[in-house]
Amino acid sequence: MGSAISAAAAGLPSRERGAWDALAAAWTVATESGAPLAACLRAIATSLRDIAEVQRELEVALAGPRSTARLVAALPVIAVVFGAIMGFDTVQVLFFSPLGLACLALGVALLVAAWRWNGALVRAAGRADPAPGLDIELVAIAMTGGASVSRARSIVAASGRPVDESQTAEILDLSTRAGVPAVELLRAEAEQRRREARSAGRERAATAAVQLMLPLSVCVLPSFMLLGVAPLLIAVVTSTFDGLA
Repeated sequence: MGSAISAAAAGLPSRERGAWDALAAAWTVATESGAPLAACLRAIATSLRDIAEVQRELEVALAGPRSTARLVAALPVIAVVFGAIMGFDTVQVLFFSPLGLACLALGVALLVAAWRWNGALVRAAGRADPAPGLDIELVAIAMTGGASVSRARSIVAASGRPVDESQTAEILDLSTRAGVPAVELLRAEAEQRRREARSAGRERAATAAVQLMLPLSVCVLPSFMLLGVAPLLIAVVTSTFDGLA
């Protein structure tokens, strides 16, 4: 059944496919370990809701940086249009004079560089584990079915979800020393990982908002000068000399 779910979700967008793959893994783990399927599905639904909340918070946090990137990339184009509205033949200067063509080529190159730079920064901020803590949650599900630790790990690995062996071993060791049920500790650790993913996402988004100032200063502002201010000055100087002649 788990493989059928994964196959059915193969054509979906990556985020939706990730959720269905997690469901398929939980179904496989529950079936192999003998854990109650309804309880496992409730647990995985809670896990997926937490993961979706992390992703939504990251999208909201990145909305500002993305809007800033789009706005500043449009400044040079706005400058060209503004110059034309003011009555200066900036378009003629840009496309039909040697100096204007040089400004156009360099300005466009800087705009393309800024666009790619901005995109790389935003993608880096949005890059994260799509399912933090899911492997530990699956180990907990397997153990609720009575599987031993080694058996639970092998079941989860067979479902296609690699298990952090060292982290799991630490949790189980703490469970043995403290006399706390291992399943509860595993689920608490999975929830903690989701909290950490949420905080890390916010931090990456805040960092991206600051880093987006680099393409602005290095690429967009010089492009604004080349595409908006320089043609305007050239048009003014040219019209002045034409009037004197």
